[in-house]
Amino acid sequence: MELNLLLAYMGIAIMLILSGVGSAYGVTIAGNAAVGALKKNDGAFGNFLVLTALPGTQGLYGFAGYFMFQTIFGVLTPDITIHQAAAVLAGGLALGFIGLFSAIRQGQVCANGIAAIGQGHNVFTNTLVLAVFPELYAIVALAGVFLIGSAIV
Repeated sequence: MELNLLLAYMGIAIMLILSGVGSAYGVTIAGNAAVGALKKNDGAFGNFLVLTALPGTQGLYGFAGYFMFQTIFGVLTPDITIHQAAAVLAGGLALGFIGLFSAIRQGQVCANGIAAIGQGHNVFTNTLVLAVFPELYAIVALAGVFLIGSAIV
């Protein structure tokens, strides 16, 4: 039914948009800190680059969620039922919002680490470890999308 497919693709769009926007914000937050820290410590650019790129992964999780629904589970077809469409919408909302907020918060953790490195503190590894915690929630959300997809086929 066309309405069911529309509902499912709304979930996919929300998932891609929110996780992508979160990644864009998170990377920008960390990138702004990196530009400022480079003025004080231009030798740490490699560390800044790694910490700046880290929040970008949530956008990839949004794409992976779409890939799962489209390719692995194959539910995005004209024969999709209302229950499957609602599940795709719910999975999209969950991964989208969790990706949005975890990327923004991860960008803030990375920005603080970048600022500290710029001031001469040796906190790259500590920052990397602490920045993994917000990432964990995006991974759990992606696992939830996988479980939702496997339950609706």
